[in-house]
Amino acid sequence: MILITGATGQLGTELVRLATDAAIPFMAVSRPDFDFERPETIATAFHQAAPTLVINAAAYTAVDAAETHIEAAKAGNHTGPLALAELCAAAGIPFIHVSTDYVFDGLKGAPYLESDPTNPTGIYGVTKRDGENAILATNAHAIILRTAWVYAAHGKNFCRTMLAAARKTPSLRVVADQRGTPTAAQDLAAAILAITQTITATGWQPHYRGIYHATNTGETTWHGFATAIFAAAATHGHPTPEITPITTADWPTPARRPADSRLNTTKLAATFGVTLPPWQASLPGIVANLIARDHSHHTTHP
Repeated sequence: MILITGATGQLGTELVRLATDAAIPFMAVSRPDFDFERPETIATAFHQAAPTLVINAAAYTAVDAAETHIEAAKAGNHTGPLALAELCAAAGIPFIHVSTDYVFDGLKGAPYLESDPTNPTGIYGVTKRDGENAILATNAHAIILRTAWVYAAHGKNFCRTMLAAARKTPSLRVVADQRGTPTAAQDLAAAILAITQTITATGWQPHYRGIYHATNTGETTWHGFATAIFAAAATHGHPTPEITPITTADWPTPARRPADSRLNTTKLAATFGVTLPPWQASLPGIVANLIARDHSHHTTHP
């Protein structure tokens, strides 16, 4: 039995869908029943599930809001996941935790390795980094997957924001000097379930423990991502706005983003034989789903 936390989020939704399709036994929990800001709910859900493995897809992900909601970010990304890791350690079961490229400052100028020093530029990144360190300080069978730029056909994400903006305005300004890799929640979920199946097949191996980078392959900028989104959307008759490239300095945000947070994913491939597809591969299907969903949402039914 796998316990999936954060089940209504972008990644959690895809984990639930794929686990259901594959007939993998799981229990899915999310707020308000499971809430890192209410620690008593963590143990309750854990004991109710009596899991053989835990996938933590719950997190505090509002990057800018974290700058002022520090305690909530800490609970969602550090102390809450630590409590879950400690329960897994006590039960002797594997714990798969999702972290972020925002633990890095983006100044390396090349894709980051798992062993590169972290240096987060905002509270969100700090709490995620502190969560990683706290989890690895337990004796849990922990696998930490750092991912980036996650989007899906549901939830709040850049892809959905762009499509919505294009319906309202003919021109958009999009940051073109931040590099990274858009990662489809469905691809990340598939990778996580592939890892769980390897663990089930081989039993826990000590060398599995540690940090891995898990993003789609390839790279782009937010401007490049937006351009690809609208190219995919155009095939469905969706409006294509003029997209003006701007710099980070042109678009001030409360939290500073890393300029180049590309992640090297070869360790994941070497250890688990898992490689996520190119970022461009999953985009058209997700865009199609978003457009269909928003179309039905905007259509008034008699």
